[in-house]
Amino acid sequence: MADQTDAGSAIKDPADWTTGDEPATGAQESYLRTLATEAQEDVPGDLTKADASRKIDELQEKTGRGA
Repeated sequence: MADQTDAGSAIKDPADWTTGDEPATGAQESYLRTLATEAQEDVPGDLTKADASRKIDELQEKTGRGA
C-alpha cells in the first residue's frame, strides 16, 4: 500500500503487521458487522486482524464510508 497519513508516515500493509495473525479485535468485529449490514453481506466470524482490516477497507469502499 502506498497510502500516506496526514503526518506523511507510510501506513503499513496489514500483511506486514506483526500482530496481523491474531484474532480480529472487538472494535473491528463491531465495525465489520455495521458495514456488512449496510452492504448486505455476510462476514466470517474467524477473521484475523489483517483480514478484518482488508475486509473493512473493501466494505468501506462498497458502502461509500471510505475516505
